[in-house]
Amino acid sequence: MLLAALLALPVWAARPLELGLTPAFLHDQHFLLQEWKAYLEKKLHRQVNFVLRDSYRETMDLIEQDRLDFAWVCDYPYVMLQSRVRLLATPLYQKRPYYRSYLIVPARDRYTSGIAQLKGQVFAYADPYSNTGYLAPRYEIKRLGENPDGFFRKTFFTWSHRKAIEAVALGLAQGAAVDSYIWDSLARVEPELTSRTRIVQRSEEFGFPPFVANRKVNEADLLALRQVLTGMTQDPEGRALLAKLNLDGFIESRPELYATVAEMFRLVDGAHR
Repeated sequence: MLLAALLALPVWAARPLELGLTPAFLHDQHFLLQEWKAYLEKKLHRQVNFVLRDSYRETMDLIEQDRLDFAWVCDYPYVMLQSRVRLLATPLYQKRPYYRSYLIVPARDRYTSGIAQLKGQVFAYADPYSNTGYLAPRYEIKRLGENPDGFFRKTFFTWSHRKAIEAVALGLAQGAAVDSYIWDSLARVEPELTSRTRIVQRSEEFGFPPFVANRKVNEADLLALRQVLTGMTQDPEGRALLAKLNLDGFIESRPELYATVAEMFRLVDGAHR
């Protein structure tokens, strides 16, 4: 009887799946990460390792070195890695596959209404490979007819959107551009932090940062993870996890979601990368 029961159990694949996360997502929510890992393993019948790094570039390097099977990346790195990855799934945020860049200033600044008024000030960038935290504000400066490299008196990188928000809240920078999903999510759980900043400008919509698969991943593994992610709305445990992630679900990704970022990259930073 015991042998029959053991033989009936699902057989786990021998090799774990390596799934990278950039610092935009969940690094300080370790219990939630453990819950999500357990959920994916149960659904896939396979060990899943979350691989966290402190910069977007580090995650991109791991993909290029074929050390990751999958990754949740910003839309900007996806554009740069298109020859090395395939789109897997795109999250739904507020029921749509989009997000924005928020230009923020200290809450006590009641004057600034756009990035033009921050010329000559100190500005915090999230990461040099972030769309909402780097490419988008540089694109706006370029649209003003200005040189993004000399527009601010001083710039620095915080290496995460949360830390960019903190830099503005503490007055270390007069402005920053941050991921709307991160700012909105923090506003739910740490309103005392976001209330010390003020959103003065919202960008156009961009395709939400996608899950991607290394092109060397086989089709069966790709389809299995896509099915699990897009099926999270179909069971109570999945819906509970989505609520904690402040997401509404996942859909199969479409390349056209990221066409705007690809064009911005070409116009602003393409010659420098």
